[in-house]
Amino acid sequence: MQTSPYGSWPSPIDAALAAAHDGHPEWLGFVGDEVWWTEPRPAEGGRRTLVRRHADGREEPVLPAPWNVRSRVIEYGGRPWAGAVTAGAPLVVFVHFADQRLYRYEPGSEPRPLTPVSPVGGGLRWAEPQLRLDLGEVWCVLEEFTGDGPTDVRRVLAAVPLDGSAAQDRDAVRELTDDRHRFVTGPRLSPDGSRAAWLAWDHPRMPWDGTELIVADVHEGTLREPRTVAGGPQESIAQADWSPDGRLLYASDRTGWWNLYRDGEQLCPREEEFGGALWKLGHQWFAPLDSGLIAVVHGTGSTALGILDPETGELVDAAGPWTEFAPTLAVHGERVVAVGASPRTAYEVVELDTRTGRARVIGAEHDDPVDPVHYPEPQIRVFTGPDGRDIHAHVYPPHHPGYRAPGDELPPYVVWAHGGPTGHAPLVLDLSIAYFTSRGIGVAEVNYGGSTGYGREYRNRLREQWGVVDVEDCAAVALALADEGTADRDRLAVRGGSAGGWTAAASLTMTDVYACATIVYPILDLTGWGTGETHDFESQYLESLVGPLAEVPGRYVERSPAEHADRVTAPFLLLQGLDDVICPPAQCERFLERIAGRRVPHAYLAFEGEGHGFRRADTMIRALEAELSLYAQVFGLNPPGVPTLELTK
Repeated sequence: MQTSPYGSWPSPIDAALAAAHDGHPEWLGFVGDEVWWTEPRPAEGGRRTLVRRHADGREEPVLPAPWNVRSRVIEYGGRPWAGAVTAGAPLVVFVHFADQRLYRYEPGSEPRPLTPVSPVGGGLRWAEPQLRLDLGEVWCVLEEFTGDGPTDVRRVLAAVPLDGSAAQDRDAVRELTDDRHRFVTGPRLSPDGSRAAWLAWDHPRMPWDGTELIVADVHEGTLREPRTVAGGPQESIAQADWSPDGRLLYASDRTGWWNLYRDGEQLCPREEEFGGALWKLGHQWFAPLDSGLIAVVHGTGSTALGILDPETGELVDAAGPWTEFAPTLAVHGERVVAVGASPRTAYEVVELDTRTGRARVIGAEHDDPVDPVHYPEPQIRVFTGPDGRDIHAHVYPPHHPGYRAPGDELPPYVVWAHGGPTGHAPLVLDLSIAYFTSRGIGVAEVNYGGSTGYGREYRNRLREQWGVVDVEDCAAVALALADEGTADRDRLAVRGGSAGGWTAAASLTMTDVYACATIVYPILDLTGWGTGETHDFESQYLESLVGPLAEVPGRYVERSPAEHADRVTAPFLLLQGLDDVICPPAQCERFLERIAGRRVPHAYLAFEGEGHGFRRADTMIRALEAELSLYAQVFGLNPPGVPTLELTK
């Protein structure tokens, strides 16, 4: 064991390795007996490909570059593909990211467009396709821009002909609903095909605030007499489906926790979440099996994959190392597939056979790129914040199998604020965290008030308190780590992306806790963001996070980092995608204009071709190395082999 200062330890986990393992499998589905899913390709421009698992276990990328299976509906997207077996061969429909058209694909042939291109605004976009082979159609969510503004948009359920007749003809797309609701999810058909259920909500609500569960009769390929059967402004229904005998299943938080219901009856009353924040259309936390059992992703904080017996309320979890499951499930017969991960394994495709109870990895299997002795060992912690409130966090101390620091030295720590802010930091292996911990820099992920996974009351702590509670909670964790002797009080940093970028920037203007910050594709100007500088989905999000703009305009000014650049004295790194329509570059540029001349060391890296969330390997490498260089310069560290980031004043 060698002795060397924190931050100087040599690590086999470089930025290229972390970038290569960024992202995870998503959008599982069965095509016949085969399991298919989407998977990221950071080295191929950040596209997502479709992967097919053959019956013999062989995995095959289905679509070569430049095909990119990803939807832009509500900008965060939704389920982008569906498949079935017809005439003994797979038939797949998918959304291509570049033009957002829906395509038909059969292996051995080129994809053929099913939908037209619209020159109006953001065009036509599609999500949650469902094959209706009996009608020769695909039923989808259609997002249609009616003008050039980000909120000039309507959303309906629509039917697209499978024969390609709508590829050049918008009129050939059959609308199944009107646009009375601003947002809708894809319809779920009852087993006998007689009814359809979907979710809807309207501004200023977000789907975790309140949604309506709508049921309509299906008659000759049309939806008739839609009616609201559950939900409302104060009740969030996260998902709906049907039991094999035609009863309506849904996840509602009417008790303060997303629990499962069947025709209004609570099936497994627990202070746990059986649902979550619907950031993407098609997220799935439960799936009914033919036997009547229900596969569920559930938990408090972390999540497990379980099988629920709705008749008895008995819930049995799958055995295995996984501590977190993504909100994507697929079932076929008595087979259940999910995407699970743990602090020692990245996300992988897991199959559970409910007949045997056996769970095994069947796809995207985790393969340690380095000796796992270099991975951090997380600690699940609960800290005490202002007013005695609990703050949930994951603490990753510095760790290296061959190095330790001098006995009198305390480690630097970086507090990570997750995005959302109605989101959650999962307890899983993240090589971006290991990139820092293996060099001697600790990381603390804070699930601040407002995070999901701990019930509605915990989520509601952030109502009208964004920029207050999140900032206070992150600071409380940082100072607690310093007070207990875990972290060096003089070497604390904060970092975050999107809403986490807001928290990081606000922390520099509202506290003196941190020596520096990494601010990634952030929100910096509330007034600008709340008056047209973002997309439609979140265009009224601040009404609940900050308060009604018309009533409390001063609050928008007081909390915005862009309005208080004069308070920033700590060095910072600002990272931004130039194609970001959610948190646009204009916000960063205004902030930098107000910093100019104040002699605050900083760097601004803007990346062409990147949107909200970096997906390209070269971008992620540059961003990670720049972040490490910032900490090295501010904290007096000497990490080997890291390019120096030039800080300007």
